[in-house]
Amino acid sequence: MSEDNPTKTEAPQTLEQSAAARPGDAAETRLALSGGSAPSSGRKGQAILKWLAIAAVALLGGGVGAWVVVASGLVRPDANRAIVQNRGTIVLQESEVVADVAKKVSPSVVSIVAKSSSLYGVTSQSAATGIIISANGYVLTNRHVLPQDATSVRVILADSTVFDNVTVVGRDPLNDLAFLKINSPQPLPAATLADSSQVRIGQKVVAFGNALGQFQNTVTSGIISGIGRPLSASDGNNRVENLQDLFQTDAAINPGNSGGPLVNLQGEVIGVNTAIASQAQNIGFAIPINAAKGLIKTVLKDGKVERAYMGVRYLSINNEIAKQFNLPIQEGAYVYSGNGQPAVAAGSPAEKAGLKEGDIITKVDGADVTQRNGLASILAQHVPGDSVSLKILRGGSSQVIKVTLGVIQ
Repeated sequence: MSEDNPTKTEAPQTLEQSAAARPGDAAETRLALSGGSAPSSGRKGQAILKWLAIAAVALLGGGVGAWVVVASGLVRPDANRAIVQNRGTIVLQESEVVADVAKKVSPSVVSIVAKSSSLYGVTSQSAATGIIISANGYVLTNRHVLPQDATSVRVILADSTVFDNVTVVGRDPLNDLAFLKINSPQPLPAATLADSSQVRIGQKVVAFGNALGQFQNTVTSGIISGIGRPLSASDGNNRVENLQDLFQTDAAINPGNSGGPLVNLQGEVIGVNTAIASQAQNIGFAIPINAAKGLIKTVLKDGKVERAYMGVRYLSINNEIAKQFNLPIQEGAYVYSGNGQPAVAAGSPAEKAGLKEGDIITKVDGADVTQRNGLASILAQHVPGDSVSLKILRGGSSQVIKVTLGVIQ
């Protein structure tokens, strides 16, 4: 490594997991900006799991990641364990299933190298992973692996083809997502995206990535161990980012895997790897792919990143929230003010549509608002200008309100 590109480790990012992260506990408080959120609010007196290091996957300065990761141990699936398919006639060894998934998905997984220069002229680089989402070269990855001061971005395909001076299309203003554009003369193999609202706890998954910045796809397997996890990430510069509605998995997410796909056994992308817990064995986190679908639509249509928003702050209802606020139902989104923030943002689409504090949003376009399929996750699949139909409870009576979603400036 040349002297102008030294190995330099950035201070570890920190994650805090609220009590709301546990099933049945108090749900987090959110600002529903189509995937955006206010800091999570958990049940009083409950312990908060602190000091989780971010799983991001890039070590600044020739290492792996813009968020330094303390990687957990590798998952070692039991080679003797078998999966019986639904038809009951074919029994496949787990290793064979994972191998088939790897063969299908790997061509759509790319390695990313971003170079940056400091005020003192020192060059650093981060290595991470991305997902090809279109044949014409759009790539989805994590925002944190693409520094704002990046001077160049390189993408390496699974077949070792290298693309220099890749375009940064844009970064999500709310979530840890970003998009790149490869100018390839040939069509590229795009990944297949799943409906992440159908993911279940205990479901088998496979994680892909550019582990340790070696520019070769690696594969680990595990299960979904949690759904709807809220986390807060901070780095050594006291920058804080709130991540909501994450999948939790025990599939090993290693340094360099940030931005890579988490897939089901059909080889469909269900999430984007983003974080790991440093002080617990095999706890990783991924952003559900549905949270990126609205952005993907705007990128593929107009070549720019635009996130839709509604403009309400709410509590995701569970049994305890229902008891605490004497609510008539145990699921939905309770429009609620707190932490100095209004329940309905002034001038927002929600205010214009007539939403009020105390309303309970139970459905969006006929889809139930639940812990598994939260309001922010549903709205994140839309684009600015979309009109959505909200079924709400107000004062004990049900009514329908139409909201035209705005765009975050």
